[in-house]
Amino acid sequence: MWTVRETTAKSILTPVTGFLKEAGFTHSLTPARNCTYGCLYCYVPTMRLFGGLQREDWTHWGQFTTLKTNAAELLTRSRHAGQVIYCSPLVDPYQPTERERPLMPDILQELIRRPPAVFVFQTRGPLILRDIDLVRELAQASTVRISFSITTDRDDVRRRYEPHCESNQVRLRAIRQLRDAGLEVYATLAPLLPCNPEALAQLAIEASGRDLIGDPLHIRPTKAHGATTRETAFEVARRYGEEKWLEPQFQIEIVESITRRAKAAGLDFSVGPAGFGRLARLR
Repeated sequence: MWTVRETTAKSILTPVTGFLKEAGFTHSLTPARNCTYGCLYCYVPTMRLFGGLQREDWTHWGQFTTLKTNAAELLTRSRHAGQVIYCSPLVDPYQPTERERPLMPDILQELIRRPPAVFVFQTRGPLILRDIDLVRELAQASTVRISFSITTDRDDVRRRYEPHCESNQVRLRAIRQLRDAGLEVYATLAPLLPCNPEALAQLAIEASGRDLIGDPLHIRPTKAHGATTRETAFEVARRYGEEKWLEPQFQIEIVESITRRAKAAGLDFSVGPAGFGRLARLR
């Protein structure tokens, strides 16, 4: 089980750089430090100090989280008009500990009072359904998009790389429920884990009914600087003979396969800043 810690943050909205800035975001909102989903591939621990982490965070990734308990209070002191906010690049806002120690309802209440131009949830957590009424209320005052991560069509693969995440079926069902509630929800195929790419694309299209967004696993040959896939994911890939999913040419072929399947359905599939830029665009 995880340990939950608390801290008083000095700020809650951070101007973005790099990937997110290129995609069109202006700020990120990170309600905690260290994510209890603890996915084996997660790039965040590789950022270390540059991600605002402490040594214990990256050496014990997923074993605890540190909640920014004054996050909502900090939002009351700032104006959000015109901001394009990504929540969150460093922790899933609906990580498992959010169930017992909720921060997001108060954060959403403050955003409703002072709405930004665009607010994007990046999550793999069906717990967002708990807050669906607040999300819908925010969507009346702001452009709200939900980027819901679906990484594979195989639950055995999901258990290997994402042992603490909900099953694929539960996540796909959450996308459908968010869509049925009238919310703009995208199935985000990121990172692309071992899968049948066309089957994964079909499941994502059926659930969301929208263009697809995604990204292969980050690797140094294609991403020379910044965050990258954790070594633990490489170890699992070697153990199960899945190393090709971390090879540049094979990743290109998988992206092309998903792109063809999306086009056959009259939709698009985009990766990198171009793909995530769909989430940041103003109405």
